[in-house]
Amino acid sequence: MTGSWLQAGGRGRGPGRAVVRWLERLAEIGARSEDTHDERLRQGTLIFSSLLITAMSTIWVTTYIAYGDPVSAAIPGFYQVITVIGLAVLARTRRFATFRTTQLVAFLVLPALLQVSLGGFVASSAMILWAVFTPLAALALLGIRRSVPWLVASFVELAALALVDSRLAQSPSALPPGFVVTFLVLNIAGVMVSAYVMLSYFVEQRERAHRDLRAERERSERLLLNVLPEPIAERLKTEPGVIAEHYDAVSVLFADIVGFTARSAVMAATDVVKLLDQVFSAFDRIADAEGVEKIKTIGDAYMLVGGLPTPRPDHLAAVARTALDLRDEVARIAALPGQDWLAVRIGIDSGPVVAGVIGRRKFIYDLWGDTVNTASRMESLGQSGEIQVTGRVAAALGPEFAVRPRGTIEVKGKGPMQTFFLDRLEPPLTARQSP
Repeated sequence: MTGSWLQAGGRGRGPGRAVVRWLERLAEIGARSEDTHDERLRQGTLIFSSLLITAMSTIWVTTYIAYGDPVSAAIPGFYQVITVIGLAVLARTRRFATFRTTQLVAFLVLPALLQVSLGGFVASSAMILWAVFTPLAALALLGIRRSVPWLVASFVELAALALVDSRLAQSPSALPPGFVVTFLVLNIAGVMVSAYVMLSYFVEQRERAHRDLRAERERSERLLLNVLPEPIAERLKTEPGVIAEHYDAVSVLFADIVGFTARSAVMAATDVVKLLDQVFSAFDRIADAEGVEKIKTIGDAYMLVGGLPTPRPDHLAAVARTALDLRDEVARIAALPGQDWLAVRIGIDSGPVVAGVIGRRKFIYDLWGDTVNTASRMESLGQSGEIQVTGRVAAALGPEFAVRPRGTIEVKGKGPMQTFFLDRLEPPLTARQSP
């Protein structure tokens, strides 16, 4: 579990990450299979702090014995004994709650006893500083509500020691002033390191949560932009109501792979999907480059629009250029081995539409109106390899495009319509022959 988190939880180096790795290893002493990663980190934090204090206690035990104070030496010695026994019991029983309570009581009581035996705040080098660690450890291990009693107990203990300090100071320990100052520095440093480890845990957890949140937000943004145009996606995040707009002038394009349904019946499933992915990924790149909006794919059909959600005056020219590039791209793919059957049929119309987001689950941004229906008919009634456009599209195209009359065709729901085929405007002969 620990290793998998290290692989998934983010990479990089730093003091905080190194501390977390050590805490994870120490947590294995009493970890259970059902413990979460967060619980293991909390356990590792307490075990590390306990081992640190146990190691430092050796200095106190040795010094107090050397200066003839066995009572004071017995207090940190007792802490060493209960910590070693506690860790052994923890490793055997996996009951972390028992070890936790024992350590919190020791953090709270033993520094106060040692301060009393040494003669108050000054003579003990402010040994009560170690009791400050009690509410911090309780906060990390138990949470805010359950740590409040430990905080209150620490304040009560501190107040009681302050009240009796003048009496305790009348019979201080026989430690030299240099030792008193040295122990004061050690006490401050020890509490500082323990607090640093505790804060490292919280900082790492916060940074990990921020990394996960940022990654999830970016993933959600990418997924949303795969479904919706960016302006619509931004509106959807802030406007909970219906999103619908009327556009007076846009250009709609439908493209369909000719004969794909029959062809897919004899192709392997993976080949069908790979081919569609190849074709439509190329279509996406062309649409993005031209600044037109892909709306959706329907089977082997592809739909895009120019002029929304951000209106643009050259929407028809942009869609016409896109159509020519789509046809050229399909011709390029068709030139590959085994793809000579591939061809596309494209239809375009221009006019007003209604656009909006529908659905609450798996929502979609879609278009409605006569322009959409007519563009679809232009595609379905077109010819292989051709781009069929309506008369109003042919009339509105600029001089950079060429159109060929197809003649009149019967269009369902529209009756007879005059249609045209779109081509690239051939450059003058002199331009084509110039080097």
